[in-house]
Amino acid sequence: MRSDTDSPLFKNRPLPETDLKSLSRLDLESFFKDLGLPAFRVKQFLHWTYERHAVSIEEITEFSRGTREMLSKKAYISNLRLLNRQTSADGTEKFLYGLQDGESIESVLIPDEDRLTLCISSQVGCAMGCAFCLTGALGLRRNLMPHEIADQVISACRLTAPASPTNIVLMGMGEPLANYDNVCEALRRITGFIGISPKRITLSTSGIVPKIMSLPNDAPMVNLAVSLNATTDEVRSRIMPVNRSCQLNALLQACRKFPLPSRRRITFEYVLLKGVNDTPDDAKRLARLLKGIPSKVNLIPFNPYEGSTFRRPEDKRVADFQDVLLSLSQTALIRKSKGADILAACGQLKAKYKKPN
Repeated sequence: MRSDTDSPLFKNRPLPETDLKSLSRLDLESFFKDLGLPAFRVKQFLHWTYERHAVSIEEITEFSRGTREMLSKKAYISNLRLLNRQTSADGTEKFLYGLQDGESIESVLIPDEDRLTLCISSQVGCAMGCAFCLTGALGLRRNLMPHEIADQVISACRLTAPASPTNIVLMGMGEPLANYDNVCEALRRITGFIGISPKRITLSTSGIVPKIMSLPNDAPMVNLAVSLNATTDEVRSRIMPVNRSCQLNALLQACRKFPLPSRRRITFEYVLLKGVNDTPDDAKRLARLLKGIPSKVNLIPFNPYEGSTFRRPEDKRVADFQDVLLSLSQTALIRKSKGADILAACGQLKAKYKKPN
């Protein structure tokens, strides 16, 4: 298996100035043209980088030896560095990746019958401060660049070959819509260069209303998931600070206006917190709030972690909550948490930072 350490990025030698993977297609075309390379070389480069997962220019054997040598003097291909790989008892895998600046992020690969879902990060840390989420305790270190987001897919494909992810969810570290431009570009790369259908990609947001409204115009038509987690503004503002600026009414109005393709629904994620948002009255209010929105509810019993003040409701209380929703004609599923034993379950990601001084 090829290793990311085959890249010049990890060979302790000075790097050329230009990271080809960081360039947009237009910038690539301009860069190659300035070097006297024909336009079709860009298409070849994208194929080798995004579909054949090349980790270095030397690996692109469709280029002549002279072309590779010339290009390697001017540029390089960056890659995420695998720092750690953990496997859960249920088959879930968590990847800890190092970035060029010494920061790190986590991705999670979740096997489930006929699909292999990759959960990717969009930021280093997160600024949203959701009280029940371990990632939020880190604060925001920085946004990920488009190639760093897409590279999580490339790296997973390389690490799990010959299998590869069938579905992508932006539910890892960070709030995707708070890194809007970079996420939109990353989605264009994942769909256009890697070739994953938008129907198989889901973007999860805590509810940044203006960006929800503009997303269909700026990115491929991926699926939308909204992390709701409460049925009153008082409770939601307490556990999700974003609600103080984007309250429930505005958020749900944006969801009603979201231009869903035929047969698609918005997913509403609802983390059940014992004694906070798990009563039958909460379930009834939730059904009323979502009335008229093509939707399904993913009920997520809280995944505990050390230091949290929240608790997981009993299984019967979770089932009762679901029953209320179903009785009111609201589709509701109980999501089975996976990877909790390696801190890979929903809300548990917390990459170990190793940024050099």
